[in-house]
Amino acid sequence: MSLRDATLGYGDRVLWSGLNLDIESGEFIAVLGPNGSGKTSLLRILLGLTSLSSGTARIVGETPGRGNQRIGYIPQQRAIDAPLRGRDLVGLGLDGHRWGTGLSRIRERRQRVDQALAAVGASAFAKAPVSQLSGGEQQRLRVAQALVSDPEVLLCDEPLLSLDLANQQVVSTLIDERRRAADTAVLFVTHEINPVLPLVDRVLYLVDGRFRIGRPDEVMNSETLSELYRAKIDVVRVRGQIHVVGAQSGLCEDQTHHHLHEEPA
Repeated sequence: MSLRDATLGYGDRVLWSGLNLDIESGEFIAVLGPNGSGKTSLLRILLGLTSLSSGTARIVGETPGRGNQRIGYIPQQRAIDAPLRGRDLVGLGLDGHRWGTGLSRIRERRQRVDQALAAVGASAFAKAPVSQLSGGEQQRLRVAQALVSDPEVLLCDEPLLSLDLANQQVVSTLIDERRRAADTAVLFVTHEINPVLPLVDRVLYLVDGRFRIGRPDEVMNSETLSELYRAKIDVVRVRGQIHVVGAQSGLCEDQTHHHLHEEPA
């Protein structure tokens, strides 16, 4: 993935500008920032659903476009009311034209879906109506749907929502195992970085048109975040976690508070 002098704005509001970012195969990038900072919009640009105001974007060597099977996408958690079974939802991640209708292709497709379900611990949900599953169970299926096409890039939009801590760690580990085994690039939007911090290579932090890119220790510190927020921000370590606390009343908790895992020395 590559962005060059990328700017995104709506009317007079600029979400970010002058963004230059290269993501190599096998690299794990976390995207952080307050609501409305353009994190999901960045994914939409790479999916070909939104256009940059200026600059260029490339993904898997191509201009972003819809329906690229080389890109896996995990969307934000949403209720699913359609009459689908778990395996039906996962199967939507495969291109029907690619697989054809012959019996051998149908068997191959079924095998790929079964493998993806097993990879995320969701085999038990294969025949279950998706609308009757919990949010966390549905999100597991979405991860399987993103992996079933064997993508070169994974774009993840809050994939840990509705999951308890144990399942957050399971899903994070599955995504990390995938990128290590297949050299898959991962762009991971999240508010809860704790489960993925030990896995992350770099952080892209977006705030009110400004951004920083670097290793977690280079970005997640008091000086850098204070510059981004243009307010006093304290990054403190308590019992193996990092707490980011904003002193300015205009900053709400989900904008400035991340629980970050810190590996013991």
